[in-house]
Amino acid sequence: MTSKSSFSRSLTLCGLGVALCGACSMRTPPAPAVASQPAAPAAEKHPTPPTVASGAKLVEVYGDDRFFEGPTWDPKSGKLLFTAFKGQSTQILRLDGPGKVSVWMDNTEGVNGTYRSKNGRLLGAQAFGHNLLSMRMGADGPEDVRSLTKSFEGKPYIQPNDVAESPTTGGIYYTDPDFGGKTKSSVFHLDAEGTVRRIITHLKVPNGLEVSNDGKMLVVGDSFEKRIYAYPIQANGTVDQGKASVFFDPDTRDQSDPDGMCTDGEGNFYFTMRGGVWVTSPTGKSLGLIPVPEFCSNVTFGGKDGKTLYMTCSKKVYSLAMNVKGFQVD
Repeated sequence: MTSKSSFSRSLTLCGLGVALCGACSMRTPPAPAVASQPAAPAAEKHPTPPTVASGAKLVEVYGDDRFFEGPTWDPKSGKLLFTAFKGQSTQILRLDGPGKVSVWMDNTEGVNGTYRSKNGRLLGAQAFGHNLLSMRMGADGPEDVRSLTKSFEGKPYIQPNDVAESPTTGGIYYTDPDFGGKTKSSVFHLDAEGTVRRIITHLKVPNGLEVSNDGKMLVVGDSFEKRIYAYPIQANGTVDQGKASVFFDPDTRDQSDPDGMCTDGEGNFYFTMRGGVWVTSPTGKSLGLIPVPEFCSNVTFGGKDGKTLYMTCSKKVYSLAMNVKGFQVD
């Protein structure tokens, strides 16, 4: 099934640049039901991934009483952008220094997952506005905000949650989970010509997703079955969901939901789920766990040398020194 996406050249934005200091059934993206779940039990022992720098420890770079998501590194400003939720109040924040943020975009209408496109623009899955957005990353806030698609076959999206882009074709993948009914969830693909296709329908609650570095595989986390699935990508950017396979499903007592994910320059995957950030090889072999005290919602690479891992969590944002560079940091 295909449908041409509609384009809207601008959205009304307000409240940019406000400074902060101190560090279909609709459900709010922050997932409070899982935020209180504990990290991996102390009795469970998992190795530290070899991609973590020797002796590195989690560093809290920001914290307040909100739920944080959607981290993306902006190489132009050399700063981290991430999303923040408290009830219906939603913003994109910029980390200006340890414990210091400014509001880069206010009243985002629920922008949750974000992704820096090959063309340098910021993609955003807008849950409350039912849109997939694209915006230029300006020095003081978003510029030239556009809606790439806001409906499929005449019906608005339920709640776009996360977004990723193919490094080879530029095709955009995004999840639209039905958190309430768990019967109408989908994953979509938007190609370079603006054609939208529904490509995955068998997952009850698709959440985070990512494309492998070679552009040949799409991985999607299912918050209902609490594991990661892999799909070979076909020539036109779609997938055959009949060829889906379980990519990662660690044996843990902690069953907190899988959420956001990213890759490093060596093709390893980083999955937020089950007690922190799990690292796997490009083929899904576990390389170990980075334990995180709070529920961890998403992860990305950044920093001046591209070797800092940033983790957004419930009420906290952490950084961790790494041995490897992220795949998408330049």
